[in-house]
Amino acid sequence: MTSNSAGTAPEGEKLVGLSWTSVVFFGAVHALALLLAPWFFSWSALGMMIFLHWLFGSIGICLGYHRLLTHRSLQVPKPLEYAISIIGALALQGGPIFWVAGHRLHHLHTEDNEKDPYSARRGFWWSHMLWLFYPKSDFFEYDAYKKFAPDLDRDPFYRWLNRYFLLLQLPLAGLLYLIGGWSFVVYGVLLRAVLLWHSTWLINSATHMTGYRTFNSDDNSRNLWWAAILTYGEGWHNNHHAYPNVAKAGWRWWELDMTWWAIQLLRGLGLARKVVLPPSL
Repeated sequence: MTSNSAGTAPEGEKLVGLSWTSVVFFGAVHALALLLAPWFFSWSALGMMIFLHWLFGSIGICLGYHRLLTHRSLQVPKPLEYAISIIGALALQGGPIFWVAGHRLHHLHTEDNEKDPYSARRGFWWSHMLWLFYPKSDFFEYDAYKKFAPDLDRDPFYRWLNRYFLLLQLPLAGLLYLIGGWSFVVYGVLLRAVLLWHSTWLINSATHMTGYRTFNSDDNSRNLWWAAILTYGEGWHNNHHAYPNVAKAGWRWWELDMTWWAIQLLRGLGLARKVVLPPSL
């Protein structure tokens, strides 16, 4: 099958229908962020956005949703696991069951045009964001995707969080307003969401197209230094695909992995155990 950089279905395959709900939602958040950010700029709001980008991105998504829940690369006490999962839900990238199931499918069927939710073989824009606009029921309907995260689906807390994650933006926005007014809401909710979305999506798209390969994995995953900076270590994607259950993404001394620093801190505090370490290169 041929790749299609525009994100349409490869020859012989039928593309599912466009979701106008997704188009309107993502389009509105992007538009509001870009239109309002110049008018509500302040250095403190920018600082808050950077902090939340790290908190929700590195701790919530990279450590929580990805390394802890999806791959079980480490274990933490259940209350701490729940707290980190709430931080992940605040990133506005879906509920934990949805996110974990989709990423496990990505590893099970990497770059398969039908079974990988964000297959890079469909082209950059498909793997980056168009897969969200053409939602296949296997990946977006709860009864279909929950079978790929049965460990989470058995837990009432994760079922609740998966259902109501979107509502968490309301208390977040309220708290930010009390702290810093509308500028904190614009930068801490809208602009932060847009930048964190694209940072995360670059792992689905760019790191399957460009960069270097340390391991000869059965896919086109790459290590990409600038993506690793934007995603707190996730850009060392070839390392990750070669050893997906390893808690450390950056293996060489110069492969910066800020999320690993957080895991090391948890280990030092006695809060992380059974941390899966990489074999020697």
